[in-house]
Amino acid sequence: MKVAIVGAGIAGLSAAYDLLTAGHGVTIYEASDQTGGLASGFRDEAWSWSLERFYHHLFATDKAIIGLVDEIGMADKLFFPRPTTSVIYDNKIVPFDSPLRWITFPGFNLLDVARFGLVSAYLRFTKPWRKLEQVTADSWLRRWYGDKIYETTWRPMLIGKFGPHYDQVNMAWMWARLHVRTPKLGYFEGGFQAFVDRLTAVVTQKGGVVNLNTPAERIEQELEGGIRITADGIQNTFDACLVTTSPGLLAKMTPDLPDDYLGQLLDLKSMGAVVMTLALKRPLLPDNLTYWLNIPAHSPDKSQNDIPFLALVEHTNYIDRQHYGGDHIVYCGDYITPDHPYLKMSREELEPIFIEALSQFNPDFKPDWVRKSWLFREKYAQPVPLLNHSAHIPDLQTPLPGLYFASMSQVYPWDRGTNYAVEIGRRAAQFMKNSLIELQT
Repeated sequence: MKVAIVGAGIAGLSAAYDLLTAGHGVTIYEASDQTGGLASGFRDEAWSWSLERFYHHLFATDKAIIGLVDEIGMADKLFFPRPTTSVIYDNKIVPFDSPLRWITFPGFNLLDVARFGLVSAYLRFTKPWRKLEQVTADSWLRRWYGDKIYETTWRPMLIGKFGPHYDQVNMAWMWARLHVRTPKLGYFEGGFQAFVDRLTAVVTQKGGVVNLNTPAERIEQELEGGIRITADGIQNTFDACLVTTSPGLLAKMTPDLPDDYLGQLLDLKSMGAVVMTLALKRPLLPDNLTYWLNIPAHSPDKSQNDIPFLALVEHTNYIDRQHYGGDHIVYCGDYITPDHPYLKMSREELEPIFIEALSQFNPDFKPDWVRKSWLFREKYAQPVPLLNHSAHIPDLQTPLPGLYFASMSQVYPWDRGTNYAVEIGRRAAQFMKNSLIELQT
């Protein structure tokens, strides 16, 4: 059977791998000039390894992607360092990523430590997510952790992640983050692009056709059966099609979808992302230890916060800088609403705004430490799961026979990420294989 896949991100490539293994023909349409989607990378001429456009790592519990890595012969290229995650408290960088560090956290007394540990253990070792999606994270966290812990830790994180939607996100989303995450973080020799390149190579070796710089423009159902794809002005017909783009893009490409399904797609909320990546001549964070620094955000109007981004990630406190020509790599990242000015500003306009804030992390910082900078952004980067979100997730099989949809908005209650991109891509492929068998019989 002939299958089209729209999008050559991790979900699309994973689905293609399974469909090809089952003997189906697969053609992939990708709008950009490389595969990998949000996990794709870039490489400066001075580096031996690629670097992700949007900071990435795996957790030791990420079974879906670890399993695929093993299948394609890359298990020996995946390793798990144990970096440090810190927070800013009282204008100081404080490690906050283990029970010992919770106990010694200067913002907590013994009662706070006990409460933080007990509630976190409940979320870590139980699975009540269907009840938790009926309440907001804002109300649940405040009730069970208490005002002090909530205001110190969770509220700033929710604001940073979801901006004006921070008090609407359901608690199941927070549960999923705490339930499966591990202190050891996985990374690939050569960067995530090495994994993407290997998976792409396996897909093409199995006979898959990957069309880059070829955005799908229109998806229609043929009267006699099948799905017609128009891409780069050329029409082709397939027995089935899997779309792995954003819900809004699927709605735009496929206006023939019934109104109720279109409504589901368009009702899904999401945040965009902007990341400024800096190659520095010196280390930024003075402790030379912290990989991930959570930055406090006090106002849902992010323009009112002291620092103009959500997270500062010093990648070379996690991965040795020898792979990047001796550069100290720093990400300045933020989640923003799809209409935020950051999505339209040039690198030259945004760089001074972000760089001006770096002296708050290191008073010795000077702008001439910056050797080079890059700017990456996406309008669709973080789904916003509202109350009872499971009832509003679009089905993998759309109402149009032969047309399927798999996106990060459907991995709920889990958070978006490469592991769940693999999981939903392979789940969609299995669903499609079963449907194609029915067609053949």
